[in-house]
Amino acid sequence: MSKIVPHLWFDKEAQEAVEFYTSIFPNSKVTNLTTVEDTPSGNCDVVSFELWDRQFMAISAGSLFKFNPSISFLVNIDSSQGEEAKKQLDYIWDRLSEGGRILMPLGKYPFSERYGWIQDRYGLSWQLILSDPNGDERPSIIPSLLFVDDRQGQAAAAGQFYQSVFKNTKAGQLLFYGANQEPNKEGTVMFSDFRLENTWFIAMDAGLKHDFTFNESISFVVNCNDQEEINYYWENLSAVPEAEQCGWVKDKFGISWQIIPAVLSDMMACGNQERVKRVAQAFLKMKKFNIDELQKAYRDEL
Repeated sequence: MSKIVPHLWFDKEAQEAVEFYTSIFPNSKVTNLTTVEDTPSGNCDVVSFELWDRQFMAISAGSLFKFNPSISFLVNIDSSQGEEAKKQLDYIWDRLSEGGRILMPLGKYPFSERYGWIQDRYGLSWQLILSDPNGDERPSIIPSLLFVDDRQGQAAAAGQFYQSVFKNTKAGQLLFYGANQEPNKEGTVMFSDFRLENTWFIAMDAGLKHDFTFNESISFVVNCNDQEEINYYWENLSAVPEAEQCGWVKDKFGISWQIIPAVLSDMMACGNQERVKRVAQAFLKMKKFNIDELQKAYRDEL
């Protein structure tokens, strides 16, 4: 199980969207589907899946949150594959384009021979790029954080903060805007990447005016081994008390995290609907998760 897992919030389309995505990317599959009954959003489908060997989660939980380009996923295709790499990128682009909206046209840019940014039919944003095979290897899909408007200029601080919180980290590239690159401010981040545990992230600042910012539509699950670890991440990442609910926290940069006991995945995938319902009813009453109480609910000892 990955330590950090991207989590996608859909209105009602989680199963449909996951089927769409797993039909597009190689080495992709659904790994579990659970329905959580009687939540404040009604019955919610929770889907665990893999895209290009990367773990994801998705939920159908109502229309509270909408995807926007502040968090996108970079699809990184090694250009050393030659014409096959271009064909693969173009195929993925064409599929994601079905009912979608182009944010940056697919074409040649100073930083890549082939790149494009698109919002798919569900509103989720993807950046596709033919990457230089030289340098450190990067995974095929990387979450990308875009700091805009009142958060512009925070990308470097965010990367440093996350690397101070997580235990197994690595700094990657860090490139800044120079003079005369308006509307971007000199000294803000043109591009950066860093690894937290087993997950690479990208963080960038953008000077253009945008009408979106981070929200709970995309969050990051942190799978914790014990209560001590839950307490640690909760204390270090939670900066908005009113956002604390059901394991969710929001950090000082506006990114949402779910601080979850790793055993919860097994509980929810047990196949026993009564157990699933008991555990769900227990955690719906919690802010920070209590592993002992969840295990009691699982065993019907409450």
